Amino acid sequence: MTRGRILVVDDKPTMRRLLHDILCDEHEVTEARDGRHALALLAPGRFDVVVSDIRMPEVDGYALLAEVQRVDPEVGVILITAYASVPLAVQAMKEGAYHYLKKPFEPDELTVLVARALERKRLAERARDLERELTHATRLHKLVGASEPMRELFGLIERAAKSDVAVCITGESGTGKELVARAIHASSARAQRAFVAVNCGALPENLIESELFGHVRGAFTGALTDKRGLFEEAAGGTIFLDEIGELPLPLQVKLTRVLQENAVRRVGDTRERAVDARVISATNVDLERARDEGRFREDLYYRLHIFALRVPPLRDRIDDVPTLCAHFLRRHQRDDAEASGVSPAALTALMTYDWPGNVRQLENTVERALAVAGGGRIDVEHLPPEVRDHAGSGSSAMRSHLTHKEFVDVARERASRQYLTDLMRRFEGNVTHAARQAGIERESLHRLLKRHGIQAADFKKDGSR
Repeated sequence: MTRGRILVVDDKPTMRRLLHDILCDEHEVTEARDGRHALALLAPGRFDVVVSDIRMPEVDGYALLAEVQRVDPEVGVILITAYASVPLAVQAMKEGAYHYLKKPFEPDELTVLVARALERKRLAERARDLERELTHATRLHKLVGASEPMRELFGLIERAAKSDVAVCITGESGTGKELVARAIHASSARAQRAFVAVNCGALPENLIESELFGHVRGAFTGALTDKRGLFEEAAGGTIFLDEIGELPLPLQVKLTRVLQENAVRRVGDTRERAVDARVISATNVDLERARDEGRFREDLYYRLHIFALRVPPLRDRIDDVPTLCAHFLRRHQRDDAEASGVSPAALTALMTYDWPGNVRQLENTVERALAVAGGGRIDVEHLPPEVRDHAGSGSSAMRSHLTHKEFVDVARERASRQYLTDLMRRFEGNVTHAARQAGIERESLHRLLKRHGIQAADFKKDGSR
């Protein structure tokens, strides 16, 4: 676990020593004897969390909070208060404090609050860097990513763009194979000519040959004029054959000849026409297995598979989720709406979900959450149930991207949400009874429910609020 830099502030030496002893095993702790001393120690980037008493001479906790926000707004401030000052502490949270701690408190309460404040700061720093990462990541024509798998892919794309050989792109559905093909084209010497995309699986079988290679007048019923095929349309540029594994075997024979001769023969014609089109194909099926089973021609397989690229699934590049979120927020934000963001809790959920639909599913999720949030900040309750409820399970590959502390925090959050859901179900949305069973104050339970996106009214049998 990363050690945090904690500033504890109290005018009572015994309290400072207590705070120091509670936190020093896991963090680097600096003591300030009062608010004025704390002001002298403040500097941008020096501390991660400030733990301060509220009642101090000359400079109290509220004044210190205001100065911390001015000097380094990402620092979390935890205020320690007596019971009578709780309403003022709540007001301080509205003004930017991370949380408050009511005297007397248990040591674990303080350590948990500090850990959460550190996590929030870490996520805030990540969000702060998103624009910089995004600017760097989009250098390859709308492909977004700064993770190691994506950096490797970018390198292969740049190498593929320098040659004219056939490229075969593999990857799961939703990973962005067409974006990779467009990036290769846009980075190549053919960038100023046409990029023609064809979904081989979407074309009717009886029209594929005509669409790809063209036809002459009278070749079949309805062929009233000569028509250029898509290979000819892509002359000098790139033709992208998506879902190449769906191409029928008879067409595979003809495509093999086109690749071999660099020429097409229109349906009904007797002569061949030379074409100069760079071929990029893509598939989410195992072409090698299809070849071995006789569903894909071996000679075509080797013609297409000269330069192979695999687009990694999102679960293998989970570090790109914050950058992708920023990209999709920018894309789907209304022009007249205030800038949106993603709360730390929502970002944690997004980064621990398995994403079977990959980047396409993430974009749909962000767009939906933005609509549910009404254009404001996206929080956990704005995420779809499958992300909100199952984010903590994830795959082993995804869990390996987390530190031990991050994984424990995610598991704790998920267990907490499940407990609260069961509690609300048992007491049919009665927060007072549920709080009594949980052994916490009613207001504390309300805060927990809000943080986890749980509505007590959803559990009332009569639907009343």
